[in-house]
Parts: sequence; structure tokens; C-alpha cells
Amino acid sequence: MAHNPADPVNDDVTYIATDIATDIATELHQPVGPTSRAGRLAMELATEKRRLMDELKEVQAENDDLKSTTPTGTLDWYVKWVATLLSVSGIFLMSAGFVVQGQIAYILSAAGWIFVGMQWSDRAIMIGSSISATAVMMNFVNSFQ
Repeated sequence: MAHNPADPVNDDVTYIATDIATDIATELHQPVGPTSRAGRLAMELATEKRRLMDELKEVQAENDDLKSTTPTGTLDWYVKWVATLLSVSGIFLMSAGFVVQGQIAYILSAAGWIFVGMQWSDRAIMIGSSISATAVMMNFVNSFQ
């Protein structure tokens, strides 16, 4: 059985095809019916509106898939971003010849990421940060010998 475009498909959406057909027919001085021009236009409008609503639902679902799952505004969120800035700064400082300052910044960032990994119960973050911090600390200690 074919669906009548004037019938609501979704309770959240108001379909106004009949009202549109009546308004158009009144302006054109034609009777309203499924075969009248106004009726056909109203059906086309209702079909297009339904298509656009379905497309909107798909886009909203895609947007929900892209939303961040990490918490914002919490202590671990601030530590994460400070640690990220410290690690990038540390790498740039080491590349610019300020090796000791860069190593200190990188070690502090690794400590921050270990904290974040513990808060999130993420072993990969903790292990990766521990290994890189150990390597940087070994070089840091050797620079004083």
C-alpha cells in the first residue's frame, strides 16, 4: 500500500500538505484533490519535506558519531592539554638547542600523560608516556655526567 504524503510519518514533524494544497488551490481558484495541480504540488512538497527530514536525521546521527567522548572541563582535561603543550614545547626546545629545558618540559608532560592515563584507565597512554619519559630522563641524567 502506498503511503499518502499528507499522512504524518513522524509524530515529531508536522506535515502541512493539505493546508498548502488548500492555500494554493484558493489562489488558483481550482478545486483541491489528488489530481489538481495544487494537490500534486502539495504532495511533492510533502515528499521533499520528508526526504529532507530523513537526510537531517542521517546528518545528526553522523554528528553524534563524531562527538568527543572525552570529558571536558575536568582536572584530567586540563592536565591533558597542559601536558600536550609541554610535550610540543619540549620537542621544539630540544630542536632549537635548549636541550635541558626541552627535556624537563617533556618529562613533565609525560608525567601529566601518565596521570591522564591513570584517570582514564588507559594502559596504552601510561605505557607510551612511561617509555618516552624514561628515554628522555636517561639522556637528561647523562647530560650531567
